[in-house]
Amino acid sequence: MGMIQSPGVAGILLVLACSGQPERRSSPPGAETGSLGTASNASIATADTATVRVPLALPSQLYVERDATIYARSSGVVESILADLGSRVSAHQPLARLESTDQRIALAQAQEKFANTKQSVERQRELALAGGVTQADSVRVEFEHREALLGLKKAQRDLELTRIVAPFSGVVTARKARLHRLVSSGDTLFRLTALAPVLAAVHVPEATAGGLRVGAEAEVEGQGGLTGRARIIRASPMIDPASGTREMILQLTPGHGLTPGSSVTVRLGSEPRRVVAIPKTAVDGEGYALVWSDERTTLRPLTLGAEVPGDRVEVISGLEPGEKVVRNRP
Repeated sequence: MGMIQSPGVAGILLVLACSGQPERRSSPPGAETGSLGTASNASIATADTATVRVPLALPSQLYVERDATIYARSSGVVESILADLGSRVSAHQPLARLESTDQRIALAQAQEKFANTKQSVERQRELALAGGVTQADSVRVEFEHREALLGLKKAQRDLELTRIVAPFSGVVTARKARLHRLVSSGDTLFRLTALAPVLAAVHVPEATAGGLRVGAEAEVEGQGGLTGRARIIRASPMIDPASGTREMILQLTPGHGLTPGSSVTVRLGSEPRRVVAIPKTAVDGEGYALVWSDERTTLRPLTLGAEVPGDRVEVISGLEPGEKVVRNRP
């Protein structure tokens, strides 16, 4: 929060000079500065509490829907690696290949068998029309042909599984595949993560959730001060009885610069909060105020927050409700 632009420390201390107090060259924070007297350009204000509505801040972690571990679906030796850690790939782009000599031989055999059975079926069908074959022979040949077709499809599939491809567009976030290493079906080879859309899940308290709808906007803040805008795209219709919250899913708008997996704070909706507030004119540009107590004033540093209606400012720390401060009049 920016500091309130009002008279500086020297300007506040001038109140004391006008009241006939001895001149002081400097007053370190927290030092007593003297009694107030009857200065005409100053008055006493009491630190009071005020109710303000501030956005609800909820912790979350960014994620993407498409985040997949890519496994070997066939046994074999890794013949080539076509994508590395950090590589951006498109859907169906090859990532690696396994040795496929045996699969190619099996495919050639299946193709040959299929071609032979196809010829046999065609001849049998011609003879059947002329009545030259029995029903049993015709059924046997048709069965062999269907079996050859299934064998061909299996051989094609076995060869296809030696090609490791990206199931969707994204970036390679892990690579376990190693060149010339034997892998078994089920071994992890890569991890692929989509870059968008980036989502965040939050659990909103019931009191605030009632005022939020799909489409409502929010702010997302990450480490280092990076921020982005988001909107609610899904919301649970039920309140979780255990936590008293409703889950909501937000989608970040493009151009935010935040990374999936990072911890963020989501600010959405609003909730009432009681804060300590004093007039702006009681604080100088460096965040100091003169606190009046026991007929004397003390210069005290304050931590300020947001502006409060009534030309006041929130005091986060340094002042308690009921304490009195010197308000400088222009």
